[in-house]
Amino acid sequence: MDNTINEELLSMVITDLINKYPYAINFFDSIGLKEFDRKLTIKELEASFSDEVLDNLGIGREQISDNFIAFMKDMGKLDDNESDGVHSVTIIGGYNKLKERENISITLKKGEIISIVGPTGSGKSRLLEDIECLAQGDTPTKRQILVNGKVPEEDKRFSIENKLIAQLSQNMNFIMDVSTSEFITRHAKSRKIENVEEIVEAIIKCANDLAGEKFSPEVPVTQLSGGQSRALMIADTALLSKSPIVLIDEIENAGVDRKKAIEFLVKKEKIVLMSTHDPILALMGNKRIVIKNGGISKIINTSEVEKNNLELLSKFDYKILELRNLLRTGKEIDFNVKEYLKIE
Repeated sequence: MDNTINEELLSMVITDLINKYPYAINFFDSIGLKEFDRKLTIKELEASFSDEVLDNLGIGREQISDNFIAFMKDMGKLDDNESDGVHSVTIIGGYNKLKERENISITLKKGEIISIVGPTGSGKSRLLEDIECLAQGDTPTKRQILVNGKVPEEDKRFSIENKLIAQLSQNMNFIMDVSTSEFITRHAKSRKIENVEEIVEAIIKCANDLAGEKFSPEVPVTQLSGGQSRALMIADTALLSKSPIVLIDEIENAGVDRKKAIEFLVKKEKIVLMSTHDPILALMGNKRIVIKNGGISKIINTSEVEKNNLELLSKFDYKILELRNLLRTGKEIDFNVKEYLKIE
């Protein structure tokens, strides 16, 4: 990796760094840093730690910078080729169903998680359709969508090859009666992937990490359960799809490890848009787009208080998942659940 890029990253104020690379916050979580001064640079941050703090973190002073650069390299964000592909999508507000102007502009960047919340029928699907067709004031909402800050070329608006959104709906129905391995192999070959066997193995492994019940490569796709099908499509989308935006519709009902699935998609440089009613998923987002009367009524940045609440809710969720798995495997919940659910 270019040393100039390394120095530039290590000299950036952490707040600016996270704004430019939203996924960078995951590095600090990975080394156990929850609270720290974001007005410092990485170099200043590591210099500010006492020996006692470093001992508690289990990391050497110089390792912080080295590990951070390695993390960024693994995330694939330090390519000099950043001019290629879609790196941001901007939504410029139009009008809601009451003909009231939205007066909102929001830019979505790679590595961000955006949750879309609102009552059923409020207009969440219309927003997603506007993004998918790269609307230019020619849809009922009159919204405009910019790609990398610019009006997209006309021939790219309706290109199937350059489709902006990969949509993962609640129901996955396969019509090809082939094995899971063959299904992925055909998709990989259609994408002209060179290392087909490796990518097939990686997708099945990822899907099994996400699914509640593992499956073998020989299982026909038509025999996969709903949760297994969704897990397979999430893995396939992350590792094979060129679409920079992934729309997940109510993943809370999918029978997969939703937190792990979203983190995996973000790691693969996707902009993740989640239409959800689940408070845990909503708070996982960097931002929430609130839909009302067919329009964007509000954009909320997830606060530190909400992030702390998310941590607590996630602990409860894990406990409930454990209880669910006990029932699935034929066990009895014959103990004091009130005591079991106590969260410190």
